[in-house]
Amino acid sequence: MQNYINDTIARSRQQGFVSTLLGRRRYIPDINSRNQNIRQNAERQSINMPIQGTAADMIKLAMIKIDAALRENNFLSAMVLQVHDELVFEVQESELDMVKKIVSENMRNALPLNVPVEVELGAGSNWLDAH
Repeated sequence: MQNYINDTIARSRQQGFVSTLLGRRRYIPDINSRNQNIRQNAERQSINMPIQGTAADMIKLAMIKIDAALRENNFLSAMVLQVHDELVFEVQESELDMVKKIVSENMRNALPLNVPVEVELGAGSNWLDAH
């Protein structure tokens, strides 16, 4: 972990930006600031963005693929909301098993990674019950 932190900060200082696994960049103009507080904030941003940004990229890709699969299969179920790393669906009871399979597969395989992606699914009459 410390290697990741040190390498990311060094790369940010050299390039002036950090990027997600898909190449989306965030420029970090304060990474070489003389002001310690400003520089340390920029270092935290440099460490955090590649992780959270890649997670955001992953869920966006999964959402696109899930929506396409739901449309392709003419499901009545629909994706209605994203809350951070969660997706909320209104699902026809008769489609529940197929929708769960589509969501799970597309979330797990949104990006090719060397580590497994864990996906938790829940169902209920409201968001609280689904947890």
